[in-house]
Amino acid sequence: MPAAAPDAAAPRRPWLVLAICCMSILIVSLDNTILNVALPTIQRDLHTSVSGLQWTVDGYTLVLASLLMLAGSTADRVGRRRVFQVGLALFSAASLLCGLAPGLGWLVAARMLQAIGGSMLNPVAMSIISNTFTDPRQRARAIGVWGGVVGLSMAAGPIMGGALVESAGWRSIFWINVPIGVAALFLTRTFIPESRAPRARRVDPAGQSLVIVLLVALTYAIIESPEHGWTSPLVLGAAAAALCALLGLLWYEPRRTDPLIDLRFFRSVPFAGATVNAIAAFAALGGFLFVSSLYLQNVRRLDPLDAGLYMLPMAAMALLLAPLSGRMVAARGPRLPLLLAGTALCASAVLQALTYSAHLPTGVLVVAYLLFGTGFGLVNAPITNTAVTGMPRAQAGVAAAVASTSRQVGQSLGVAVIGALVAGAAYGSPAALADASRTAWWIIAGCGAAVAVIGTLASGRWAQATAQRTAERIASEEAPGADGTSGAAGAKKAVNT
Repeated sequence: MPAAAPDAAAPRRPWLVLAICCMSILIVSLDNTILNVALPTIQRDLHTSVSGLQWTVDGYTLVLASLLMLAGSTADRVGRRRVFQVGLALFSAASLLCGLAPGLGWLVAARMLQAIGGSMLNPVAMSIISNTFTDPRQRARAIGVWGGVVGLSMAAGPIMGGALVESAGWRSIFWINVPIGVAALFLTRTFIPESRAPRARRVDPAGQSLVIVLLVALTYAIIESPEHGWTSPLVLGAAAAALCALLGLLWYEPRRTDPLIDLRFFRSVPFAGATVNAIAAFAALGGFLFVSSLYLQNVRRLDPLDAGLYMLPMAAMALLLAPLSGRMVAARGPRLPLLLAGTALCASAVLQALTYSAHLPTGVLVVAYLLFGTGFGLVNAPITNTAVTGMPRAQAGVAAAVASTSRQVGQSLGVAVIGALVAGAAYGSPAALADASRTAWWIIAGCGAAVAVIGTLASGRWAQATAQRTAERIASEEAPGADGTSGAAGAKKAVNT
């Protein structure tokens, strides 16, 4: 890249750079899986409702989703390593505060602070990886390893969470992030070179404000609707605010030179498909983790460690299949892993929707968890690869941030919708909670079916042609590179690779 004299040093140690970046996804993913196992314990200890548990999860994911694109563009402008280091330091400090929170309000506030740091990690790390691994096949393998770390965190998270909650209390699930974050901070300073985009992008405060209003208002309306009712002025007002923010984004962003959300990206069918698939897949994950944690501990009366062990088959399959998915994308493209992923997610949810009860046989539950882990293990690599491949490298941070934002939006919506469905039955009998969960599983099945259908439609020749035209158009509208190559020529080269 023209702006990155230090970036030239990165390929000499590409896999070390990848390992350091993977430490960031490790602590963020561990935080999600460990927290879900601890939710029933937090509910009892802090005397909170189901909506309180939803805000414990969504307070984090909403702030994360709101700031990911800002963090990605800021890193492209001021330096990816610098922003990555600030994110690691803030995430580690906020994790310590989460463990010291005296009540639910303090915990949610600390989780939001934690999310500010987290927003500087994943998209920036993916941008570093994208600029380190310039060969398409190596990049696909690196992204497969990245997805494998997600699977590793899912495998280790439930067991670690259960063991920590039983032995040291729920607060320890946040303290485990601190040593990993500090180690990653030291290694980043030592081994990762600084890099920037060739042209700095300006800050978009109006777009950022509209994104925050859209996500917070929409999630608030969903979470609070069971308590206040859909026709209450509070819920209707939040829904109206979300709609106005969405319309404002669609009107305002195309008129900016450097928009927070570059709507031109969505003219690429593969990119738009990857965005929708990320929302659907992570909505399924968020709903799965939320309802499964409540079911295992509140319906089957398992302790946190046993609940974590029950979820191990799902996590193990995600761990095993994520690297395989990366190799499949490198060899055959994204269509096959997306089709298999959506089918497995849908089959897992349908099986549970048809059989869910307080006395569901353990064998059926294990098969359903194995299927879900298969689907989730296969889905990450094709989504990430499609999002960052074919776009101009100068906007790698922004493109990666859109993909990461879609994941967090999906998880927030999954927790909000599923939590709203089971909120009324959470304090009833175990049978009532199991019955209310069946509708949740049908929604998760729909998310899986969407991944399969959209993944198939968005990976054909017509879809690839739209990606090439979009990249050429974006590059032609950007300033030429320092080497004199036109933007359109650079885009063609990027798409062809």
